[in-house]
Amino acid sequence: MTISNEQFRAAMSRFASGVTVITTRDANGAAHGITVSAFCSLSADPPLILACIHKETGSHYAFLERQAFVVHILAEHQRHVSEQFALPTDDKFDGIPPLDSSDGLPVIEGSLVTLECEMVNTYDGGDHTILIGKLVYSEVLDDKPLLYFHGDYRKIAP
Repeated sequence: MTISNEQFRAAMSRFASGVTVITTRDANGAAHGITVSAFCSLSADPPLILACIHKETGSHYAFLERQAFVVHILAEHQRHVSEQFALPTDDKFDGIPPLDSSDGLPVIEGSLVTLECEMVNTYDGGDHTILIGKLVYSEVLDDKPLLYFHGDYRKIAP
């Protein structure tokens, strides 16, 4: 039995999740970033994460070139960051100046969680590329997460 693309999207929209943006730099040093809905922890020992990026996104090549990236789990006040990085624009960082990690990767200030990763592998995932990253640095703030459910942003009630 096969389901349609619309049925698949409707089913996946019922999965409440945090909101993530991943960033990197290309070989020329230009900053790139995209909002990513497919992200999860993969292993605690060694500490690995998994993120999936659409093959047709303009920044796809940069993640493969650099072989390192930063995952930002967004805080509830960062909806504008998610929306901006989801747009097909050239300057995703307009009005959101990044800091630099110790490895020169762009870091979005104020994220609930920041995970700096070295790429350890990539896999084909249909219309996406699956990135496997090993954590080399993490920072966690004491804040509430931005959530996404059924096609809209949500907040945790007090």
